[in-house]
Amino acid sequence: MVDFTVFSGNSNTELSKKICDYLHVPLGGGKVKRFSDGEIQIEIDENVRSKDVFVVQSTCSPVNDNLIELLLLIDAFKRASATRITAVIPYYGYSRQDKKVAPRVPISAKLVADLITTAGATRIITMDLHAGQIQGFFNIPVDNLFAAPVIIDYIKENFHDNLVIVSPDAGGVERARAFAKRLNAQLAIVDKRRDAPNKAKAMAVIGDVKGKRVIILDDMVDTAGTLVEAAQAIMKNGAKEVHASCAHPVLSGPAVQRIENSELKSLVVTDTIPLKGDALSSDKIKVLSISMLVGEAIIRSHRGDSVTSLFV
Repeated sequence: MVDFTVFSGNSNTELSKKICDYLHVPLGGGKVKRFSDGEIQIEIDENVRSKDVFVVQSTCSPVNDNLIELLLLIDAFKRASATRITAVIPYYGYSRQDKKVAPRVPISAKLVADLITTAGATRIITMDLHAGQIQGFFNIPVDNLFAAPVIIDYIKENFHDNLVIVSPDAGGVERARAFAKRLNAQLAIVDKRRDAPNKAKAMAVIGDVKGKRVIILDDMVDTAGTLVEAAQAIMKNGAKEVHASCAHPVLSGPAVQRIENSELKSLVVTDTIPLKGDALSSDKIKVLSISMLVGEAIIRSHRGDSVTSLFV
């Protein structure tokens, strides 16, 4: 007898449905309405008293609306006497603001963690946090899953010999090294200088990419400025072809147009964030689903089983 329920906000309903298909449970019923001034109104259509509730909501664009919707959903379940409320956040918005980089700026990732906890969440399941230390911003358990198993399986099926994994900056070297080790591939790094937010310039490639098939690996692609500059630098260093992969396709502003006009042959992403607009029709963007991974994490969390094997 299933005594847990999965609900979804409006940010990524397709992923929520895929997760429920994997779990063989129906998606929980609820209504999200708006007052004429834009206020969000939540109404849960079924009894959740004494149940284990999982609410799936990526805090992607529109970030603030989706975040408030998540907080209101959690509060609704708390007041409906749910036994445990797990916020399943495939993409954790504000994660890039995880430290003070200038005087008089907020640590937004910590504030969002406090808001989610105060709303009533008792556990968090998320994926590929921008910085691992964000787990410590919560005073409740956090399971930070990784899209690596899904992406690595795809790479193994489609890329074979002569492969180099490239980190687009120094901060992503550890991630790229882990991928390179599991794929038995070489490792390279792009030396990047950032002049302003969302603006980057790739300066040099550290490592041998000449005549190689290259995959640039990152946790997210936002405006794609870093990615395009890195691809250009890699091709100038004699690479045979260059591809890219990331967990979170934020793809804001001119990102899709930049990718289409770049040296990149393909961009492999997951469905932590739903594609919109021009990204849906792009021949270069390939979407892999993490629904089975998240679904398995939900099952194990509910049963009290270990989720360690899902972290690698």
